[in-house]
Amino acid sequence: MKLKTKLFGHNYEFHSLREVMAKANEEKSGDKLAGIAAEDAQERVAAKVVLSHVTLHELRENPAVPYEEDEVTRIIQDAVNEPVYGGMKEWTVAELREWILDEKTTPAMLRRASRGLTAEMIAAVCKLMSNLDLIYAAKKLPVTVHCNTTIGVPGTFSSRLQPNHTTDDPKGILASVMEGLSLGCGDAVIGLNPVDGTVESVARILKMFDEFKRKWEIPTQICVLAHVTTQLEAATKFGAPIDMVFQSIAGSQKGNEAFGINAQMIGEAHDMMLRYGTSTGPDVMYFETGQGSELSSEAHNGWDQVTMEARCYGFAKKYHPYLVNTVVGFIGPEYLYDAKQVTRAGLEDHFMGKLTGVPMGCDACYTNHMRVDQNDIENLATLLVAAGCNYLIGVPQGDDCMLMYQSTGYHDPAALREVFGLRPIHEFDQWLEKMGFSENGRLTAKAGDASVFLSR
Repeated sequence: MKLKTKLFGHNYEFHSLREVMAKANEEKSGDKLAGIAAEDAQERVAAKVVLSHVTLHELRENPAVPYEEDEVTRIIQDAVNEPVYGGMKEWTVAELREWILDEKTTPAMLRRASRGLTAEMIAAVCKLMSNLDLIYAAKKLPVTVHCNTTIGVPGTFSSRLQPNHTTDDPKGILASVMEGLSLGCGDAVIGLNPVDGTVESVARILKMFDEFKRKWEIPTQICVLAHVTTQLEAATKFGAPIDMVFQSIAGSQKGNEAFGINAQMIGEAHDMMLRYGTSTGPDVMYFETGQGSELSSEAHNGWDQVTMEARCYGFAKKYHPYLVNTVVGFIGPEYLYDAKQVTRAGLEDHFMGKLTGVPMGCDACYTNHMRVDQNDIENLATLLVAAGCNYLIGVPQGDDCMLMYQSTGYHDPAALREVFGLRPIHEFDQWLEKMGFSENGRLTAKAGDASVFLSR
């Protein structure tokens, strides 16, 4: 494998494919923290030139973590469709990029090809793409799945209603749910991050959500984002209704172990949900990811955060999720320093997830010590919707009072739908009109009036 090039009058030589992949990455503070980033823009371009000539076969033979040592690698490699891969394995990364972006390459062609790709191939082609390339390519990759309702249908755009509360107070949570629903949020899921992660508390909130959903006949999904084992115990021990089960995941076995999970546990959770879950299914899993989590747990094996993030999606795909979202600016400036890096990461993650074949959403967000503001996040949200993102997050006024970070607000999904001519999930769209919150896809004067839910 030739890992050198002459550029700008200088000879560049890289010692491994891992080094090429890291230095071809767009600038990320996490890669700098790990000591693997390009020294300057010229070295980054040189690494991209070298990477463009690497073949898909070479990438498959060099996974980020060896097959024998890592179950995430085994899951990704074992899922490869060999005939599809065989027809592409001698392509270079540059050739894959050109084929993806070719206007004659259809969604069906892309979906078939994705079955022959590994996460490392997807990460590599991502590194050679501009932001507009990532938007254009992802737009060609709709992914539709079904839990209680079907998400990802072209012409729709959804949102997760996130009614977090500092003390898990039921009245406070429900007040937030009512407000979000009245503004058209919640067709992807009503999903709470709990303060109290005990089985009893998780069961109590799930039962409250289910009672409210049934009372108002809301066509959506419910979830409490506790550890996967806690959610399942709430269902089996306390009879809590559970439409889908949540878990944060990483791109390596060691990273997943830091989250307290492994592949067997996730597989068992998936099987239990198919037997005991309260949704119609068959897609009953919810995963969250985010660039930098592997580095934060010293589980990146010296690889860059884009490649490790791509491996998250290869792992997620095995379990047929209904929702996957990258929490793109949540970890902090150590991994994504400013608005430019957060925007790039959000577009990268969305594209890589879609090319992998998972239904991608995004929490376009930031912490208060990052060089990002609300306008930056609204810019990213707009770009993601243009790229065909399945859903974004909605929190009151874009400010999560419990997790103490900034995201998109309850008003944003409706505005973005109007800008792009999109609608919520069909059944939820009909429900909004029945409730008087929207008409012909636009919010009415009744929108935002949560007192409607106090009428009975």
